[in-house]
Amino acid sequence: MNVDSPLPLLGGLTPAQFMQRHWQRKPLLVRGAIPGFRSPVPRARLFELAASDEVESRVVAQDDGRWQVRRGPHARLPAVKRPDWTLLVQGADLHEPAAHEVLQRFRFVPEARLDDVMISWASDGGGVGPHFDSYDVFLLQADGRRRWRYGRQRDLALRDDLPLKILANFEPEHDEVLEPGDMLYLPPRYAHDGIAEGECQTWSIGFRAPARSELARELLQRLADDEEEQGAGLYRDAGQAATANPGAIPEGLQGFAREAVARAVRDPSSLDRALGEYLTEPKAHVWFEARRAPRKLRAVALDARTRMMYDARHVFVNGESWRASGRDAALMRKLADRRTLEAGELARASDGALELLRSWCEAGWLHENGDAS
Repeated sequence: MNVDSPLPLLGGLTPAQFMQRHWQRKPLLVRGAIPGFRSPVPRARLFELAASDEVESRVVAQDDGRWQVRRGPHARLPAVKRPDWTLLVQGADLHEPAAHEVLQRFRFVPEARLDDVMISWASDGGGVGPHFDSYDVFLLQADGRRRWRYGRQRDLALRDDLPLKILANFEPEHDEVLEPGDMLYLPPRYAHDGIAEGECQTWSIGFRAPARSELARELLQRLADDEEEQGAGLYRDAGQAATANPGAIPEGLQGFAREAVARAVRDPSSLDRALGEYLTEPKAHVWFEARRAPRKLRAVALDARTRMMYDARHVFVNGESWRASGRDAALMRKLADRRTLEAGELARASDGALELLRSWCEAGWLHENGDAS
């Protein structure tokens, strides 16, 4: 993607301009972000996805000010003509090629930050109440009309009598109605409330924002697992004297603990590898179908569910890592950036790289181009 080329998706801004002016700073409303866009995922298909135990979904309904939340799978849903209810289907890009294609339009943001497409279907008056998110979001109107009220909320107190995180004192600054193809970008912690005006469908393109504590916990656990595989050293205290104060923690054990943590994080390459594996780990409900790899690889494409990234030393795919350098590393980075490789590019790959790509085909992570799901 040319980050210096203007995009209708961003209201004529280039990706570089958008990231500099708006990303994590201020909202952007774009009329006709995707001209002529209409949802390629009909209501019946959404209801079908909501009934699957492989899809994360929720129903949010309001009745005389009383809110209800029900998690899927949903064998039965409220009547379409009943007002004030919403179906939320998470990770639609993992199940619908059209949603995956829309997600690719936002790859001017690093893959490590892209999360998923959530599709929201709502009956007239449906919504999830005024709230704020801790991550960036693009709200793309797919069908019907939705009224968005939004603003920079100072008072983030939540109501404590509801099953949803709804703001107690919502004070919107803007009031806009979005029609199919229109899109609203909101930075983290911008309060917003979307109400369907008639039946409508909205696509939310969300982004990952791991908390520092979550990241530290995941990385330390992965590094500790590596240490265990290499043979964990046990604490030894052959010189420990008899003590009259058994409740006191021995200084030797404190030092051993400090050294254990320092040992785990002292190799920057190991820390980088753990980060890449964590960022590409598939979600719990994601699975791949094993298949036979072709003898000769022609053009290939990553499966829609595959997460692939790289750093200066490694290539990461679906929670696993490989050291990569030279011509093969350049090829793998191109695959991560574009998600496809052409026949001419594969012809220049080493036997080792081709064998690795074939193993990814067998795992269902990679497909012959045109056969990706």
